[in-house]
Amino acid sequence: MSAYPPALNEVIEFFEILPEAERRENLINYSDAAAACVPKEGETFEVEDVRKDEECTDTVGVYLRTDADDNAHFAITLGPKVQTLTKAMTAILCRGLNGSPISQILDTPADFVPRIIGAELVRLRSQTVYYVLSRMKTAAKMLLDRRRAAK
Repeated sequence: MSAYPPALNEVIEFFEILPEAERRENLINYSDAAAACVPKEGETFEVEDVRKDEECTDTVGVYLRTDADDNAHFAITLGPKVQTLTKAMTAILCRGLNGSPISQILDTPADFVPRIIGAELVRLRSQTVYYVLSRMKTAAKMLLDRRRAAK
């Protein structure tokens, strides 16, 4: 079994075979899709973590709710100054992690990032490419900590 949620594994496998030019073109396409990751009107979340961190150019909001099977559903808001690569990773992670069990999200290794964006972009943007994944894992941990405290 893969260390990654199935939907994320599909994205990884898609990007891995692309030549560099096509990889970057697809990342730009994914960055355009980040707008679809925002919370929908009337949606409620168990965790709402909105803040601007030092390593990001603008405010990022991570919203998390779980369904009856305890699978995670994320929504993300990005400020207008957030960079293209962060937007792309946002769309990729929303697609790849939504519907996955919280435990699987927390256990997902970050080693897939270079497989998607390429080693050169990881080197140039090392903090940026891991930022959204880190925030999503933090939201998942916050949810579990709240549940433990409520017991």
